[in-house]
Amino acid sequence: MAKYKRILLKLSGESLMGNQKYGIDETRLNEYALQIADLAVTGVQTAIVIGGGNIFRGLSGSSKGYDRVKGDQMGMLATVINSLALGSALNSLGKKATVFTSIRMEPVGTFYTKEKATESLSKGEIVIIAGGTGNPYFTTDTAGALRAIETRADIMLKGTRVDGIYSADPEKDPAAERFEKISFEEVYAKNLKIMDLTATTLCKENSLPVLVFNMDVKGNLQKVIAGENIGTMVF
Repeated sequence: MAKYKRILLKLSGESLMGNQKYGIDETRLNEYALQIADLAVTGVQTAIVIGGGNIFRGLSGSSKGYDRVKGDQMGMLATVINSLALGSALNSLGKKATVFTSIRMEPVGTFYTKEKATESLSKGEIVIIAGGTGNPYFTTDTAGALRAIETRADIMLKGTRVDGIYSADPEKDPAAERFEKISFEEVYAKNLKIMDLTATTLCKENSLPVLVFNMDVKGNLQKVIAGENIGTMVF
C-alpha cells in the first residue's frame, strides 16, 4: 500500500548520463521510466522535475565566459530536452505523461500553471515540469521544491546515485556517517550540501519533507513509496 498520495520526484540531469560522459544513456532512461511507470499501479500521483547538467549547466557556463543569465537559460532548455526524453520513454510504456514548461514554447510542451498541472495529476497522468523556475539564478532543486509546494505534494523525493545523506562525501571518506533522519536545522548547522539554501529554506518554511535515496538501484522508488526505510528523511 502506498504511503504517499502525491509526490514530486527530483532527478538530476547527470543521472541520465549513466556510464556516459555526456548526454542521455538510453538504458538508464528506460530504467527510470520503468520505475516511474510502476507507480501508476499503486495510484500515486507523480510529478517530476529533472535537471539539465548532463547537457549544459549555467554555472559552469558562466565560468567559461558565458553571461550568467544566458547560461542559465541554456540550462533551462537542457532540462526541456531531458523532460521530453523521459516523457517519450513513459509514453512508449503506455503511460500518459505530459511535459509542462515554465516558459512558453508550445508545441514543445504545455505552458505550466499550477491549475493545469494539478488537474493532470488528478487524472492520473504523470506530470513532468521542465524549464526550472523560468528564471535565472535558481537551481532545479529550487524548482523542484517550488513545484512540490505548488502542487501540494506530500513529499519531495530526491533521486541520487548515493543511498542517503552522509556527514562527508562517502566516495572520498570511508568513515562518513549516513543519517537515517535529519532536520533542516541540522542540515544548516552541519553545512550539508544536499540542496542549495533557497530550496532547503522553501522546504523548511512550507513543512515539505525531503527524502534522499539512490534512484539507480532498481526497485528503490517502489520501496520508498511503500514506506520502507531507505535513504535519508529530511524534515
